[in-house]
Order: sequence, then structure tokens, then C-alpha cells
Amino acid sequence: IIKIGNLTRNKERFVKRRQRLIGPNGSTLKAIELLTECYVLVQGNTVSAVGSHKGLKQVRRIVEDCMNNVHPVYNIKILMIKRELSRDDELKSENWDRFLPKFKKKNQKQKKTARKEKKPYTPFPPLPPQSKVDKQLESGEYFLSERGKSKRSVHEKKEAAAQKSARKRQERAKDYIPPPAEKYALRNQDDLFQPPVVLSTDDSFVLHSQLFPTLESQASEEGVRSTRYGGYEEQHSKESEGEGEKFILVQRRKRLPNPKEQSKEKVNQPNRVSVRISREASKC
Repeated sequence: IIKIGNLTRNKERFVKRRQRLIGPNGSTLKAIELLTECYVLVQGNTVSAVGSHKGLKQVRRIVEDCMNNVHPVYNIKILMIKRELSRDDELKSENWDRFLPKFKKKNQKQKKTARKEKKPYTPFPPLPPQSKVDKQLESGEYFLSERGKSKRSVHEKKEAAAQKSARKRQERAKDYIPPPAEKYALRNQDDLFQPPVVLSTDDSFVLHSQLFPTLESQASEEGVRSTRYGGYEEQHSKESEGEGEKFILVQRRKRLPNPKEQSKEKVNQPNRVSVRISREASKC
């Protein structure tokens, strides 16, 4: 009879370790019985075993290790290896330590608690926290009437709303602040995918003819490029710089409406009076 009641003080821990000795559906206890060739019964605070002297020693060791937080599976594995080695005639008389598994105990690292800095010592105890009535007395709200309190709360809410609306107005105005404009030019047609060269930061115009090569371009003179986009017309002069070339903005002006184009648009637009007469004629 092996006493296990006094091996662990905590009742919950004792119950868990005793159940660990039995195993799921009694499988661990059955394995111990087969390997030690002993009958083992776990009941209450004791474990009773019946068998040979050698088997009883093995059962006692397994039970005590289990109650000291060593899982019985480890001891069962060692017993199985010893049983196989005892059947081998060559290894029967040798030392079996090199065949037995060595299980290392894993200690989990405890989390380091942050050191609290000691506050300066004061002989006087800290003041108790102010209650709601104390705060009202300090601010003078305690002596106000119900009407005065409601007026004060409305005034505070209006102030908070005004501050919030001003903050939102400032955030919305950020989208309309123009970014610092820069003027770019490209050296060559091969440099379209290279970073552009900054010419000046005073003018807010960007060379659209260089940044967007799909725009209409016409060569009016040799070394001069005329570009039209939208309602503007620009002229760029060609300058050679070593092996590369670049265009610099010379003139930019508003594009005047072409009278021929306007006449074409007027011809294409149908006259309302003629449309009305044609509709009435079709009805007749």
C-alpha cells in the first residue's frame, strides 16, 4: 500500500495528478500493470499493488514520480525499452544508460516585473479625493439655481461645439491650400521616365508638353515647339546641352477662338424654328 495523500498539499492539484496516474479510460494504469506484472488499484489517498518484489518497486517509483509532477508516460517508456533490451542476449549484461531517454525538466521563464520607482517620502498623508459636492462648492455651481445651472451647461455645450466646428473647418481648409509649385523640363525623349529637372520655383506653371507627351504638338519653326491644350497655347525653344536636348518655355498665352471652327459649329447646330416648322409639316 502506497500512501499518496501527504505528497501534495493542494487538493485540486492532488486530484489532477491522481487522475493522471489512471489516464483516459484507465489506459495508463493498464500499461503500468502490463509492464510491471502487478495488479494496481487507486482509491482515495492510497495506491494498492499486488505482485513480485521487482514489480512493486517499479510501481512505487512510478506513483511517487507522478505525485511529484513527473508524467507516468516517461517511466512507462523507460520500462518498455528495458523490457526489449532484456530479451537481447548480447545487451543483457551491458549497461543500458546509453539507450535510455534522458528527459530534461523545462522551466518556464517568469515575466520580469517592472520596478516601481519609489516616491519621495512625505510625513503627511495625501489629501482625500474631492467629492462631487466639493467640486461644485469650489466652482460656485452649488449656490446656483436650477435655471442658472441649465444656462451654464448650455453655454459650455455651445463653447465646445464652436471649438469643434472651428477645428473641422481648419481641417477642411487644408485641402484647398496649394502645394509648392515647381517648373519641370525633360532633357531628351529618352528621359521621359527619369526624374525631371527643376528649372525654377517662381512660376506656378508645369510644362505639360513634356510631362504629357500625348498632347498636340506642332513644330512651327526649327528649334521651336508650339503646344496647344485646353484654352492655352505655349511656345518652347530648343536648347542643346552636350548630347541631350531640352525645351524651355518662352511664351504662354490664352488661345483665341478660331472663327472658322465657330462657323462650323453654328452650321452643324440645327435651327429651332426650322425644326418646329418641319415637325408641324410632318403632322399635316
